[in-house]
Amino acid sequence: MKRNKFALLFALIALASFTWSFKEDLFLVSKNLDIFASLYKEISVNYVDETNPSDLMKNGIDAMLETLDPYTTYIPESEIEEYKLKYVSTQFGGIGASTVFIEGKLFVNEVSAGYPAFKLGIQPGDQIVKINGVEVKGKERLEVSRLLRGPRGSAVDLLIVREGTVIQKQLIRDEIRQPNVSYSGMVGDLVYIRLDKFLEGSAQEVQDAAVELNKQHPKGMILDLRYNGGGILQEAVKIVNLFVNKDLVVVTQKGRNPEKTINYKTTSLPLLPDLPLAVLINGSSASASEIVAGALQDLDRGVIVGQRSYGKGLVQQTFNLPYNSLVKVTVAKYFTPSGRCIQAVDYTHKNAQGKNVKIADSLIAKYKTRTGRSVYNGSGVYPDVEVGATKLSPITISLISKSMFFDFANAYKKTHASISPATDFQLSDEDYTAFANSLDGKDYAYVSTTEKLLSDLRAEAEKEQKLTEVKKDLDELKAKMLVAKKTEVLAHKAEIKRILETQIVSRYYFEKGKIMQAFQYDKELEAAKSVLGNSTKMLAILKGEGAYKTIGDPVKIIAGPADSN
Repeated sequence: MKRNKFALLFALIALASFTWSFKEDLFLVSKNLDIFASLYKEISVNYVDETNPSDLMKNGIDAMLETLDPYTTYIPESEIEEYKLKYVSTQFGGIGASTVFIEGKLFVNEVSAGYPAFKLGIQPGDQIVKINGVEVKGKERLEVSRLLRGPRGSAVDLLIVREGTVIQKQLIRDEIRQPNVSYSGMVGDLVYIRLDKFLEGSAQEVQDAAVELNKQHPKGMILDLRYNGGGILQEAVKIVNLFVNKDLVVVTQKGRNPEKTINYKTTSLPLLPDLPLAVLINGSSASASEIVAGALQDLDRGVIVGQRSYGKGLVQQTFNLPYNSLVKVTVAKYFTPSGRCIQAVDYTHKNAQGKNVKIADSLIAKYKTRTGRSVYNGSGVYPDVEVGATKLSPITISLISKSMFFDFANAYKKTHASISPATDFQLSDEDYTAFANSLDGKDYAYVSTTEKLLSDLRAEAEKEQKLTEVKKDLDELKAKMLVAKKTEVLAHKAEIKRILETQIVSRYYFEKGKIMQAFQYDKELEAAKSVLGNSTKMLAILKGEGAYKTIGDPVKIIAGPADSN
């Protein structure tokens, strides 16, 4: 009885402290709001030049939120539709074509089968000059998107130029659906499902694809989460529930506000409890992707293959603001079943240069999966089977950024009525030589790694007042490098050819064809197939035998802070 009285007393003291703290916080908020409102009014009324009240407020809000993290953002009414499309829904009214700016001109890049642009013969390479009578020259991409999108059933007039001929087209917008699952099918005797985002209905899409393909009695399944930046947390929980039992904690979110501490558990019996599973991730797999990968790893249900994930362990919630605006606020961190938080960047501290830093080494801790494998917090989800990332050469990056594949792919489509199936398509050596020749006279200048080192060496020699002594040698090296650069289109043929093939395949087989064509070069996919085809190795990984006892030992990982997205 005495113990209960003490417990009650401590609870009352804690409640009183919380209430006092809450009241103090409210006073500070009220005080600072008064200051901000007064400052805003005085600037708007008295500043020497004319100011735009909306821009002034937006800049003030953005500057305030910039001190927090990149995920806490303000969304004005004018950007609500774009926000919903990016974070909530996969549907919008449009024409079913993507565009690209090249040297200030707007071109159709790809069309989607079955949608208005495809039905009316819009082709990649068509230059869009006007949309509903509005010149697109000088417009920002967001403005172009707003002009092309609109309610289903509404008309949009396009003035396009195709090979010098001016063509007018009127399209009737349709509901464009960008599925979360961009591709699903059999790869040999394995189910393959590529999930691009975790927006509304993503779990149902994965379930439908998995159940349908499971009728073919596969020997395993590959869930591809590469380049998936996340989305809705609850969808991630539902996807994990397809593979693990009922009433298991998938993820826990914890915030400063006790009301934001929530355990998300599986609610149903699994549909695929025994199907061998591999999950593909890379450095762009973030947020909900990391919840799925991290939970399946902690519960020893699937083998994770690829590269270390991005490391976003923060949860956002959207709040309504006056005049149809929103604010998306980071309200909590999330923790996988083992108890680890995979957040890689510490947004509460900055280094001497004012940049965010990695989670301190002193805060990195070891956690255990269900079978006792060691995993770590603070650095994303580390794969059970690591596959080195494919890094593109500077010349390939330059060719991509300057859209040098675009014209050749369009010309190829005009001279080739058909090509082999997407899974088998490869360019011949003659075709690649034709592409290399098509680059003659075009500007795809880039700075190679060697050139950068040479530039640094020149700067260092100048700093040490030794440039005169080495200038001749440096100039000779530079001249040799310029000659060598001319042969780099051939030196990097393999990687350039792969990207060119993808561009060409998209002209015939659209988005799904691009995915299927890339299978023949996919190292991570091959590694996953190898693991799923070797039950002994897979069991050794999931049981943590030998080298698989520890996953992602931070002592062995050399990584910088993750980029914000």
